[in-house]
Amino acid sequence: MNYGKNEVSRKLRHISSKTEKITSRMIFLFVKLILVIILLMMAFAVSLGYGAFKGMIDSAPEIDVASIEPSGYATMVYDSKGNLTETLVKSGANRLEATYEELPQCLIDAFVAIEDARFWSHKGIDIRSILRAAVGVMTGEPAGGGSTITQQLIKNNIFEGGNEDTFGEKLERKIQEQYLAVQLEQIMDKKIILKNYLNTINLGNNTLGVKAAALRYFNKDVSDLTLSEATVIAGITQAPTRYNPLTETGRKNNEEKRRVILQYMYEQGKISKKDQEEALADDVYSRITNVNLTAQENETPYSYFTDELITQVMEALQDKLGYTETQASNLLFSGGLEIHTTQDPDIQTIVDEEINNPDNYDVVYYSVDYQLSVTHADGTTTHYSDESMGSYFRNDLGRSSFNGLFNTKEEADEAIALYKDAMVQEGDQILGEVVHYVLQPQISFVLMDQSTGYVKAISGGRGEKEVSRSLNRATETLRQPGSTFKVITSFAPALDACGANLSSVYYDAPFTVGSKTFRNWYSSKGYMGYSTIRDGIVYSMNIVAVRCMMETVTPQLGVEYARNFGITSMTDTDYNAATALGGITKGVSNLELTAAYATIANQGIYTKPVFFTKILDHNGKVLLENTPETKRVLKDSTAFLLTDAMSQSMESSRMYGSGNLYSTSTSANLPNMSNAGKSGTTTSNNDIWFVGYTPYYTAGIWSGCDNNQKISAIGSSTSYHKIIWKNIMSRVHEGLADTGFPVPSSITTVSVCRKSGKLASPGVCENDPRGSAVYTEYFAKGSEPTEVCDHHMTTTVCSASGGLPTEFCPEELKVSRTFMITPEGETGQTADTPYRLPGYCTVHTQAAVILPSESETMPAETISPSGPGSPSVGSVIPIGPGYE
Repeated sequence: MNYGKNEVSRKLRHISSKTEKITSRMIFLFVKLILVIILLMMAFAVSLGYGAFKGMIDSAPEIDVASIEPSGYATMVYDSKGNLTETLVKSGANRLEATYEELPQCLIDAFVAIEDARFWSHKGIDIRSILRAAVGVMTGEPAGGGSTITQQLIKNNIFEGGNEDTFGEKLERKIQEQYLAVQLEQIMDKKIILKNYLNTINLGNNTLGVKAAALRYFNKDVSDLTLSEATVIAGITQAPTRYNPLTETGRKNNEEKRRVILQYMYEQGKISKKDQEEALADDVYSRITNVNLTAQENETPYSYFTDELITQVMEALQDKLGYTETQASNLLFSGGLEIHTTQDPDIQTIVDEEINNPDNYDVVYYSVDYQLSVTHADGTTTHYSDESMGSYFRNDLGRSSFNGLFNTKEEADEAIALYKDAMVQEGDQILGEVVHYVLQPQISFVLMDQSTGYVKAISGGRGEKEVSRSLNRATETLRQPGSTFKVITSFAPALDACGANLSSVYYDAPFTVGSKTFRNWYSSKGYMGYSTIRDGIVYSMNIVAVRCMMETVTPQLGVEYARNFGITSMTDTDYNAATALGGITKGVSNLELTAAYATIANQGIYTKPVFFTKILDHNGKVLLENTPETKRVLKDSTAFLLTDAMSQSMESSRMYGSGNLYSTSTSANLPNMSNAGKSGTTTSNNDIWFVGYTPYYTAGIWSGCDNNQKISAIGSSTSYHKIIWKNIMSRVHEGLADTGFPVPSSITTVSVCRKSGKLASPGVCENDPRGSAVYTEYFAKGSEPTEVCDHHMTTTVCSASGGLPTEFCPEELKVSRTFMITPEGETGQTADTPYRLPGYCTVHTQAAVILPSESETMPAETISPSGPGSPSVGSVIPIGPGYE
């Protein structure tokens, strides 16, 4: 079929039109589909967003009053006079709490002006601030944060500062933060919110809260801050490092921020133009510099007293309140405790001054604590110490006399450089190097009130204390106690439990226990023969102390008494004779030894040393009352007897029958105060001690070198510590009345013979050729002697021969003489046996007899044997063969 052109055109137009309609419909359907998809996606997105938002809200943490209050408060330590002495704090815990009433209005206004101008009117979130912050983000021109003070409080205390890793986490926290802020303002008053915020914020230099900041930067209570000072503190909070007023750059930045704050306060009507100008004119930063020198709690090492206080509090929290060690530590360093201590600031000052007074020492040396860590070229690492340095000098360099002591720091540096050059080879890398110079000889001191157990002052060493919790020689170091232990382990138990008394005698002569032969510290002066316990204390007689333990007490009982005295370092290996002289396995601490002597001073009642009286919790409630732990160790009579004997040791006194043995503690004697005490020196003079007391205080001092160098070997005297003790105690007792040591009703007096400890034999004991041996002694009632002296005897001798009269001795030459009976089997020269009668030793079946001297005494070294013939009085006649 043929069509015309018109028909073809019509048909083509029809087809085209139909195609267009189909295309249009398809486009419409496609657009519709797209719109549906978009709407579905939008709905899904909204749904998803709502779900996510709801999920964020639902997962928001619970909020209540307790959870929003700041935590991590610094613990404050106060001395016995109420002075703040230390702030115990760990990172993130240097916070002090201020009440709202303590906050000055200028400080409140300063923070509100810069942080949240509409704080008092919004309901937790500020829409205008949020929109302003959003616009700033979109335009790239920051216009300030959108967080309110309420939100910041929640961020700090609920979200731990808000340090999220991703944008999503930050967005979630921000939404939860705003939600909780609205909630919080419905349950908490605005003033409480602001108070908590100001107690929470980080204000630089490990200082949290405005109260801590006021002390840190201006050394004043927060309530006393001026407008100028308040704006400095308010200027720190947005960036504590950038606006740190203690650094040069930070101070400049803080000053600019302070200008902004003052302008905001003026614009908001909180201050007048005059107030603004006066604050700007104030040279406030000069005051910060001065305060900063003394207000760096973390940078100033804790004192030795605080070091031990921390140990005592930690133990108390665990033992008495059941805390774990971790819980106790967290509470102590971030629980905001208030600890009231026994430390007396005036006494502590005296102790510190005298211990660190260079005039109190006759020599000065330095030891070094040197550590060097080196990674060698072969990849191995070696850690060197001062001990290995000593070994290098002695062994490698052949300096056998090297003792680790230097005359100056420069001399020590030279030795370190020499040692370092030898240890570090080519290709080695030094990982670390630390050196500390330590004055030698070192020293420790403890002073306590024996009636309460309160430790009033303590020093763990001389020289600058560089770090907290460093070596405390008063509490942590165990040293051999020497003769101070004679009283604790030998004489005290003998008097208290074994029936002995001060007049009980022991023969001072060579004495061997097992394979050990004991000698006296005064061996060059010979032996003294019969000597009492009083003599053993006053003149520190080794043989008397050892014989007393072995013949009367037993080492087991001596150790038991030491433990009862509070000496915790005793071991089962101390059941031996050397314990009587302080030769023990571990040694003792100054604190425990001083407390032991305080027991004697306190009429026999031991009190565990007390460093604090009470601890208050963060809310001011009593957490722990530190009731002293006490127990009776000695009878009051025993305590008095020991006190009286040790009082005599403080006075200048020469031993009966000896020309050159004097009391041992006279260097420490206080001229205007009753005092008693005992010295102690170990073999080779490695340790020197003195522990003594007055009616008021007991104090112990130790001195020696940290690495056991001999005191005498370094050219020092061995009495300087007693002079330091005297200097301290004299100053401490200024103005105090001397009440003396009262005699208890359990004590009586009896005249006895000092050579037998028994009742004096009439007409005999007073005729001892060295002078009357009769003296008046104190006794515990019921322990008075009832037997008469059997160590003296009176017999007739021939004045011509000095021996017993024979048939050839004329009556006119027969004279009466008093002699001393010495123990059977004793050998060696003593003050009691310088003379003997030839052939007549059987006058007494148990002993030899000495011929009296017409002089009061004759030192042993002046006596020499005489030849045959008629011996004169005072000569020595050797015993012939066949005689005992």
